Amino acid sequence: MSAPGVVSFTQQGWEQVLAKVKRAVVYLDSACAESLHWGCGSTRLLEAVGGPEFHLREFESDAVGGGVKQPKAVFVLSCLLKGRTVETIRDIICRSHFQYCVVVTAVSHAVHLTANHVPAAAAAELEGQHPVFEQLEEKLCEWMGNMNYTAEVLHVPLLLAPAAPHLALTPAFASLFPLLPQDVHLLNSARPDKRRLGSLGEVDASTLTPKLLLQIRCLVSGLSSLCEHLGVREECFAVGSLSRIIAADLANYAPAKNRRKNATGRASVVFVDRTLDLTGAVGHHGDNLVEKIISVLPQLPGHTNDVMVNMVELTALQQEEENQNVVAPGCLAQSNDTAAKALWEALLNTKHKEAVMEVRRHLVEAASRENLPIKMSMGRVSPGQLTSYIQLFKTNLKALRNHCGLLQLGLATVQTLKHPQTAKWDNFLAFERLLLQSIGESSMSTVLSQLLPMIKPSTQRTNDDYNLEELLILLIYIYSVTGEFVVDKDLGDIEEKVKKALAQAFCEESELSPLLQKITGCDSSINLTSHKSKIAVDELFSTLRDIAGARSLMKQFKSVCVPGNHSHQAIYKPLLKQVVEEIFNPEKPDPVDIEHMSSGLTDLLKTGFSMFMKVILLSTRLLKPLNIPELLFATDRLHPDLGF
Repeated sequence: MSAPGVVSFTQQGWEQVLAKVKRAVVYLDSACAESLHWGCGSTRLLEAVGGPEFHLREFESDAVGGGVKQPKAVFVLSCLLKGRTVETIRDIICRSHFQYCVVVTAVSHAVHLTANHVPAAAAAELEGQHPVFEQLEEKLCEWMGNMNYTAEVLHVPLLLAPAAPHLALTPAFASLFPLLPQDVHLLNSARPDKRRLGSLGEVDASTLTPKLLLQIRCLVSGLSSLCEHLGVREECFAVGSLSRIIAADLANYAPAKNRRKNATGRASVVFVDRTLDLTGAVGHHGDNLVEKIISVLPQLPGHTNDVMVNMVELTALQQEEENQNVVAPGCLAQSNDTAAKALWEALLNTKHKEAVMEVRRHLVEAASRENLPIKMSMGRVSPGQLTSYIQLFKTNLKALRNHCGLLQLGLATVQTLKHPQTAKWDNFLAFERLLLQSIGESSMSTVLSQLLPMIKPSTQRTNDDYNLEELLILLIYIYSVTGEFVVDKDLGDIEEKVKKALAQAFCEESELSPLLQKITGCDSSINLTSHKSKIAVDELFSTLRDIAGARSLMKQFKSVCVPGNHSHQAIYKPLLKQVVEEIFNPEKPDPVDIEHMSSGLTDLLKTGFSMFMKVILLSTRLLKPLNIPELLFATDRLHPDLGF
């Protein structure tokens, strides 16, 4: 095992799972499948299962059960073993012939006690015992139809999907999104008999809904396990309202107290609300090839951080649309291919031009090692040149197998460079730069007036025009980078014009994309009336204003825009960059917007940032790739149902 890190943490967890799956039918939920995908690959799991009659299956209510020749099942789940999740396990077992069931959950037993309303004092007395798991084991035997059959329930912290040694994602927590000002009203309505909250600054753990609190505790449980693996005693810091609650919960997490006493290292964990700066998440400032690949290629089904790479290029099939689904797609995650992993990490950490040259270099070296007839050419790297190198492997099965991971990354690069959306990237960037300049020189109403002529119904749009989803991206960019603004008559008038144009464009869409279906609440354009469209757009602009006011409680981090002057253009300065600069600048006083979360009296006596040792940044939501060095962890996957 390598030195402790996010990759070894994930692999160690999966080794525990692999030890249980021999000759079993394995059911995985999407978050655990994504962790496996990036951590060690499905091939490792298939090898551990063994036998052609044993399968990997998606964990869902209508999943196929086990046959007579399949007596063993392993369920690998990212969520609490409660409510709908347990019902699904029961339904699968009852229509199967299992005699041995293992249930692996990524959520610790301590959190299961919390979910079952066991008081903290009583939970402390149960340390080392697992009554919730034991009760479920009895139920598993009951559902299998014989109390003498074997059942096991265990906790393995499958929290992370390690995209790189220093970049990990938490796919089970996509729904854990920072609160917006409008959420204060929802919290107030859920607690009518208690003091009304005036702003996000007054929100704490006691004011949140039980479901959200449990979701936070599940995340905290996984992070505590990570700190245990790293052998560190963490100091928790927060920027933003939800991050403050998460950091405080981790700092005071009771099961971690003994672990911290024995820790030999120290680390500072900084949680940051992503809504404080959505500019970088939707903007096109990043000169990074991976960002473009993930932005333009279709999403790999069931995943949130990987894409489908069309592999037809390496077959004898014609490049026809009907052949696209004949061959299984490639992807970016190459956890068992050393050369491909090296290229992937290089792509993450280099600029676009250097990254494309790195792809060419790896392809040339691979072709040379296989003695393929490669023709060297220097100068600018083109998609055609890369394609010619890739096609050298097409007729050599041995070379194709040896370098399959590298070829997938090469094809992802070619398909991104040739994608029509990539050509639009520069248009986005130019418009965003113009917006930055306008924000420093003009009012918000003037900025929105520049966007208004771009809103066109589908019948009037050309390939060069922005579609509705792209216009929404620009709106998020505008409101996030602008921050707080004064609402005057001019702004009110232009907002109404933009809203009217958007509502009309929504109604005239021939087909609603999944995002537009979610926004409008209609699964088909036929069902979208003008009234529904207007309501959806009104709610959209309410959220946009909340995004603009997200930094209103900040004292230092009020702006993410550095105004221009006679010699320099206005530029975007990411919030995460500002946070890191504040932490490591020895000449500045303690940052007031980076709050230290105390875990006891000793910590209350500490001041300053002398506590910062190794710094881990966590963002409470990643909408799309940032400039990769900006963060270490990001929550990024819809959590399964937590209803009980």
